[in-house]
Amino acid sequence: MLTELPTINALKQPTSSAWVEQAIANLDIILLDHSHCERKAAGVALNFMFRYPSNAKMVRELTAIAREELEHFELVNQWLERRNIPLAPLPPPPYGAGLKAQVRPQEPDRFLDSLLVTGLIEARSHERLGLLATHCPEPELAKFYRGLMASEARHFGTYWVLADTYFDRAIVRQRLDELAFVESELLANLHPEPRIHS
Repeated sequence: MLTELPTINALKQPTSSAWVEQAIANLDIILLDHSHCERKAAGVALNFMFRYPSNAKMVRELTAIAREELEHFELVNQWLERRNIPLAPLPPPPYGAGLKAQVRPQEPDRFLDSLLVTGLIEARSHERLGLLATHCPEPELAKFYRGLMASEARHFGTYWVLADTYFDRAIVRQRLDELAFVESELLANLHPEPRIHS
């Protein structure tokens, strides 16, 4: 049932049915975490521009992504308001920190790894929003998640193309493969608290 959805082939393993069950049983927490994810994604795009301001193509592409992520942040927050869910901090799962730990500290490796890690997060978001759209028992919320799927796939594509622009394709593919393996390993055991990336 889970494999019928379109997924980005960079991902090594599909999401488990256990995550779907956990997420559907905790939609309010998933929505709150989704708000945090959209805000962080906008921040990541902005941080690239601060760290690498001379990369004109990257700045142009990520300006558009930052804008779109903030629009999604606002849309998710509207859902929170409708459901009377206050904005509040949530302890993050180990996923983000685990991926960040794979980023090599020296340039240009840091730039490449950062682009690919961010792309993998977008790829996983695409898959999981699709699962929410398919399995959510609330039709309006399911439609909302379905509407966000395409942008997550497009964001993955942008980060991939940027990596391919600034680095040799063979190097990009090899490193993406290595990082994608780690990404799947981080999700191999379901985190006890429901999150978009748990």
